[in-house]
Amino acid sequence: MKRFLGIDIGTTSLKAALFDENGQRLGLRTEDYTLDTDPKTGFIEFDADRYFTLVEKVIDELSRECGEISAISVDTQGETMVLTDEGGCPLYPAVNWLDNRAGEEADAIKAHFGNKLVYEVTGQPEITAGWPAAKLLWFKRNRPEIFAKVKKVFLLEDWILYRLSGNFVTEPTIQSSTIYYDIRNKCWWDEMLDFISVPKEILPKLVESTEVVGNYKGIPVVAGALDQISGTIGAGVVDDTKISEMTGTIMAICAMTDEIPPYREDSIIPCHMHALKGKYCRILWSSTAGMALKWFKNTFAENFSFRELDELAKEIAPGCDGLSMLPYFTGSTMPKYNPDARAVFSGVTLSHTRGHFARAIMESIAFILKQDLDYIGADAVEEIRITGGGASSPLWAQMKADVTGKTLNTVSESETACLGSAILAAVGVGAFDSIESAAARLVHRKTTYLPSGADYSDAYNAFLQLDEKMN
Repeated sequence: MKRFLGIDIGTTSLKAALFDENGQRLGLRTEDYTLDTDPKTGFIEFDADRYFTLVEKVIDELSRECGEISAISVDTQGETMVLTDEGGCPLYPAVNWLDNRAGEEADAIKAHFGNKLVYEVTGQPEITAGWPAAKLLWFKRNRPEIFAKVKKVFLLEDWILYRLSGNFVTEPTIQSSTIYYDIRNKCWWDEMLDFISVPKEILPKLVESTEVVGNYKGIPVVAGALDQISGTIGAGVVDDTKISEMTGTIMAICAMTDEIPPYREDSIIPCHMHALKGKYCRILWSSTAGMALKWFKNTFAENFSFRELDELAKEIAPGCDGLSMLPYFTGSTMPKYNPDARAVFSGVTLSHTRGHFARAIMESIAFILKQDLDYIGADAVEEIRITGGGASSPLWAQMKADVTGKTLNTVSESETACLGSAILAAVGVGAFDSIESAAARLVHRKTTYLPSGADYSDAYNAFLQLDEKMN
C-alpha cells in the first residue's frame, strides 16, 4: 500500500496528513506557531529554520506512526519570502505575506508600470506591499548590506523543497503573486527584475507542479502548489464545470479558467497559474463570512451553539420577512472593492427575532457567492464543492444551492489542502497518470445538495439594492 504525505503550511499553523492510494487518511499532525510582530515597525516575520524544523518533525512522526511514506508534497501560503546566501543560510528572518513594510516600494512599482500592465503580465490587478517584488525593492533601499549578500530568493514552498531535497526549485502557482513572474509566457519578467535589481540567477529553477525535485531520507519530494489551489484539488475541482467555495473566517472561491480574463479597472480579482497544465485559477474572497456569524453568536447569542442557531434560522422563511444584511465588517472585497464599507442590517421591525438575524447573515454570504459567480460569468459551472466550517451546516449549504441554482457537494476529507498536496505527490511518483485521475480516486463526495426550488429572488434583489445604496 502506497502512502502519500501532503503538508499544508498556513499563516499560523502547519498541518500534515498521510493518505493511502484510496484517499483514506492514515494520520494527521498539526503544529501551531506564533509570528514575530514588531508593533513599532509593523514588521511580521518568522524564523525560517523553524519552518523546516516543524516539517521534519511531522514527517518523522507520521513515518513512525503509519509506516513508510511513498512521496511528499508541500503547499504553502503565497508571498512569504526567505533570503539566503549562496550556501542557503538565511540572511534575515522569513518576511511573512502579511508584512506591509514595502508600501513606498509598491507605489514606486505602480508609478513605473501601472496596474494594467502588471495584470496583463502577472495576473495581479493590484500592486501591494505584500508582493515579493516590493519587498525585494525594500531590502535594496533599506537593507543594502543584506541585499548585496542575497544569492538565493525563496518563497516558503521553495524553501521547504530546498531543505527537503537540496535543490533550488520553484513552481508557477506560488510565483504568480510575486509580480515578477510572467504567467502568459511562463517565465521570469525581465523588465520587473531589472527595475528591482534582481538577477535571474538568484531565483529558483522553474519546474511543474507534480515534478519530482529530489528526495528526503529516500522519500521522493514532489513540487506542490499554492495552498488555495491545492485545496481546490483536494476538493476534487479539476475541471471548469466545478468551482470550490470555502466558508471559514472568510469565504474563498476558486474558479478554473483556460484564459486570463481581460483587465478591468474596477476589479481586484487575481488570476494565478494552476497546477493543471494550461489552466489558470481566479481567486475571489469575502473578508468576513463565518466570522460574521461568529460575531453575532459571541455578541448576541453567547449561550447558543452554532447548531442551535441553525435550528432557529431554519424556522424563518427565505428573505427573513424583509430583513436584509450586508456583512462588510472589514470592508467589501469582491466583486466590489471598498475597504470603507461596513456591515448593515436593514428593514428591522419589532417582529424580527434572533433566528431572523442569524438567517440574514447566512443569506448575505450566499448572496455574495451568487454575486461573485454572476460577476465572473460562471454559467458553465454545474457543481460547487464546499469546504470549511460553513460546509458543516446543512441549512447554509442548502441555502447556497437554492440561491445559486447549482448543485453543491461536500467532501469527506476536511483537510483538503493536505489531500491536494498528497494528490500531487501521488501523480509525481507515477501512482496515477494525471491529477484528474488521482482526484477521481482519492476525493470522496459526502453530501449532495440540489436546488429545492425555494425562491430567493426578492431577497436577492433587496440585497443588491441595499448594496448599491450603502456600498
